[in-house]
Amino acid sequence: MTRSPLSQNILNRFLKYVAIDTMSDPHITDHRPTSDGQIELLRLLESELRALGIGDIVFDPKGYLVARIPSNLPKGKSVPTIGFMAHVDVADDVAGNGVKARVIDSYDGKDIVLNREYSITKDDNPLLAGYVGQQLVVTDGTTLLGGDDKAGVAILMALAERLVANDAIGHGEVELVFTSDEETGSGMDAFDVGMLRSRCCYTIDGGERGEIEAECFNAATVEVDFQGIPYHLGAARGRMVNSVSMAVSFIASLPRSESPEATDGRYGYYCAEEIKGSSIHTHAIFYLRDFELEGLERRIDVLRSLAATTEKLFSGGKVEVNSKIVYQNMYEAIKKDPAIMEAIWKAGEKLGVKLHEKIIRGGTDGARLAQMGIPAPNIFTGSHNLHSRFEWVAVGAMEESALLVEQIIAHWAGVDA
Repeated sequence: MTRSPLSQNILNRFLKYVAIDTMSDPHITDHRPTSDGQIELLRLLESELRALGIGDIVFDPKGYLVARIPSNLPKGKSVPTIGFMAHVDVADDVAGNGVKARVIDSYDGKDIVLNREYSITKDDNPLLAGYVGQQLVVTDGTTLLGGDDKAGVAILMALAERLVANDAIGHGEVELVFTSDEETGSGMDAFDVGMLRSRCCYTIDGGERGEIEAECFNAATVEVDFQGIPYHLGAARGRMVNSVSMAVSFIASLPRSESPEATDGRYGYYCAEEIKGSSIHTHAIFYLRDFELEGLERRIDVLRSLAATTEKLFSGGKVEVNSKIVYQNMYEAIKKDPAIMEAIWKAGEKLGVKLHEKIIRGGTDGARLAQMGIPAPNIFTGSHNLHSRFEWVAVGAMEESALLVEQIIAHWAGVDA
C-alpha cells in the first residue's frame, strides 16, 4: 500500500520519539521535569525545529519548549496567533521506558499477538475492524507505547515541516508548545503563560479518530496521613492504635458505586490511588474527580468528614487531610469564545472528516492552560488503550489529525487550504 509523505513523516518521527525514555515520576516533587529523558526529547525537538529554519524558539529548563512559526500572509492582514500543544512525557501505569515499537504495515483483521502472554484482541478492540489493511503501531507487550502523547508530538513536528515549506498553506503566526510531566498532573505548575501570544491553544492529546473534547473533569489530589500509637503486639490491648487499620477503615467507607471501575459518562469518583505505611504512620493518596466544581468540593468535604469519624473510631489516632485542586473543567473557558470550537467543526467539514464530541474522563495540560486564560480544546491522535501494554496507534488517524490541524490553521487565517 502506498503511504503518503505526510504519514511516513509522522511515523518516522513517532518511532524516533517513543524510543527515548521519558516516563514521568509523580513521586518527585522537588524539581521539574521529573526525568532526564524529557529534557533529552525537548532538546531534540528544539534542534529539529531549528533545522527547519524556525528561529523564534524559547526553551525553559523546567521542561517547556515554545516555537513560533511566523505568518506567511500578505503584510497588513492581521489574524490571531493560534497555538497547538503536546506533552513529551509518558505515564508510569505500566513501564514507560524501554519501549520497543512494532509497525504492522497492513493489519489483517485478526488478534494482534504482542508476545507469548499478551495479545490485542479484536473482541476487546472493535475499532480495529476499521483499520484492516492499514498501518498500525503496537508494543512488544512489555511496556506502554507512548501514543499519549508522542503521537501528538509527532503530528505537530510533521506539521511544522509542512508550514515552513515553500508551498505551505496561508497561515498566521502559529505557536507550538511542548510540555513535560503532564501525566503527574503538575506539569504546568511552573509554566509561564506570558510566553504565549495565542488566542487559543488546541491540545493534540486525544484518542480515537474523530474524537474532539471540550470538557473534562475537575480534579483534586488528596493526601491523608494516619497517625497511630505503636505498642508491642503482645501488650497492645487498650493501648495500640494501628494506623494501617485506620487507613483500611477509611478507604472501606468510600462508596464502591463511586469508584473509577464503577462509573462512566458524567459520573465522578473517589479513587484510593496509593497507600503505604506501618502501624505508626500510614500515608494514602486519593484522586477525586467530578464534572462540577461544586461536586468536587463536596467530595473533598466527604474525606474530611471521614477523617473526623475515623479519629472517633480509633481513639488516640490522628488523621490529617491535605487537598489540592489539580485542574478544572476546561469548558468554562472554551464556552466563552464559540469561534474556537467552530474552527474545528468547519475544518472537519472541509476535510470530510466525521468528528464527534466526547467528554474527557481525565484532564490535559489544556485544562490547566484554560485556567490561565487560554482556552484549549483537545483533538484526537489515533491512539487507543492509553497507559497500557495494549496500546495501539493508527498511522492513518495520526495523518488525519495533522490535516485537521492544518485546516484549523487555514480557517483562522481565512484562507482555503
